[in-house]
Amino acid sequence: MNIKRLLAICVSSISVWTLSAQTGFDKTAQQIADEMMPGWNLGNTMEAVRNYPITWETPNRPAVEVFTNDGGLESETVWQGTKTTQEIVDYVKNCGFKAIRIPCAWVWGHISNPQDYTIDATWMKRVREIVDYCMKDGLYVILNDHYDGGWLERNINATGSAKTKNEEVLRSIWTQIAKEFKDYDEHLVFAGLNEPDVENQSTVTQLVSYEQIFIDAVRATGGNNAKRLLVVQGPSTDVEKTCNWMTNKMPTDPIGNKLAIEIHFYYPWNFWGMDKDESWGNMFYYWGSGNHVSGSKHNATYGEESDMIKLADRLKTSFVDKGIPVINGEYGVIWRTNITGANESQEKHNASVRYYYKTMNKVCMERGIVPFAWDTNSKGNNQMTIIDRSSKTIYNKYMMDGIKEAMEELGLTAIQVIKEDATPYTTATYNLKGQRVTNPQHGIYIQNGKKYIAK
Repeated sequence: MNIKRLLAICVSSISVWTLSAQTGFDKTAQQIADEMMPGWNLGNTMEAVRNYPITWETPNRPAVEVFTNDGGLESETVWQGTKTTQEIVDYVKNCGFKAIRIPCAWVWGHISNPQDYTIDATWMKRVREIVDYCMKDGLYVILNDHYDGGWLERNINATGSAKTKNEEVLRSIWTQIAKEFKDYDEHLVFAGLNEPDVENQSTVTQLVSYEQIFIDAVRATGGNNAKRLLVVQGPSTDVEKTCNWMTNKMPTDPIGNKLAIEIHFYYPWNFWGMDKDESWGNMFYYWGSGNHVSGSKHNATYGEESDMIKLADRLKTSFVDKGIPVINGEYGVIWRTNITGANESQEKHNASVRYYYKTMNKVCMERGIVPFAWDTNSKGNNQMTIIDRSSKTIYNKYMMDGIKEAMEELGLTAIQVIKEDATPYTTATYNLKGQRVTNPQHGIYIQNGKKYIAK
């Protein structure tokens, strides 16, 4: 049966069923991940800092330099100008996003007592307010320890007393965060780090040891944290390094089937972030073979659909197929608004942005990978902004249209979960690729031209 025809039937006639009554913390890691798609980042907000006590690119910096309390609540609007409100979260939900990732700083500017690494109570309260906005809307939340001044992420290979201090700080802050949120249900997910700087295989063992501290600290606080979904990060959150070096080196968890792994997908660099031509290569304005412009020197020459699919397939084989969901915690490309000149086309660039976001979401969600779009809430050329938070409108329709097109083609719009005792096995069942299945597990399926969610 033709999958396009099946999906077309689904849009006009939707019926949602569940195969069991599993709820809350009975869900597996992948079942939770399936309900988080697609996701959105509250970027440049709670991870921002008012003051810069350190140099960004200095490796192996002393961790003590970031243990200050001069960030304050003003940090929230330093890198973007809009304070987060319930109305903004409502708008994000209405756009179709099912989860919000909250990148967050804890050590960098928010430590009230550097002797025992106490997180500032006012800051903790504000983070909790934002989490509550999301909980009220039934959204999933990933709360992490973001770059945070690089106290750990730039010092994964520390040794001796520096390593001991890193371990103490990590254990302390995650114990505090976990205790603050221990009564929250499964919609709250913790992610230990963000982008740990690991560029060689020998450092992976140390990365995993830190991730083990994160897991053990959260689990030890009890309550709902005993079964909460936890996310650990691959080396540099790089897809290939993660697949090559962590497939058989995950940290352990006393609770089975409640770990996910995180990667970030900023690729190819020439398209997503490069802002000027270089001697070694040019910017990519145009992505996807159907969007290339004849005669332009800015057509993509690598990193297009086939490469994206190849990397996503590796993640599926390495982790998803083994019951470990993958969180694509950040992806995106900059929107270039000033493309002019002979053999160039602003229209084709706009189409490329839309197609990239569509392809990214579709490729990820088809493989059990949760895509979280990065969103900076900044305007102008070379920005990665989807939603204008101040006006609660779509700023970049090309990005948003791409995400919505992927959701529509996968039949993920307007789905509601309805508890149902009956088990609908009485007729042929198909997955979203149009393939017949005889024993549906978790996910979205089609039966008699109607969709249901197998829990």
